[in-house]
Amino acid sequence: MPQVTLYTRTGCHLCEEAKGVLQAARRRAAFELDEVDIDRHPEWRQLYNEEVPVISINGVKAFKYKVTVEEFLKKLAARA
Repeated sequence: MPQVTLYTRTGCHLCEEAKGVLQAARRRAAFELDEVDIDRHPEWRQLYNEEVPVISINGVKAFKYKVTVEEFLKKLAARA
């Protein structure tokens, strides 16, 4: 099953939008989802500070800032 990680931070409206997209996508495709608050991990904050939200699929960055359900599902299928 594909592993999806959402790198996020508290108070980020784009992060909340991305989380909603991933929740909607879960109704159409199976994948594991982890949510990581970058402000709790210095190495991720350094890596993604200016890019959140970031979505990775199987450990490879797939999206930053914005995503649609259709774009996500297409890339998920390609990387599964």
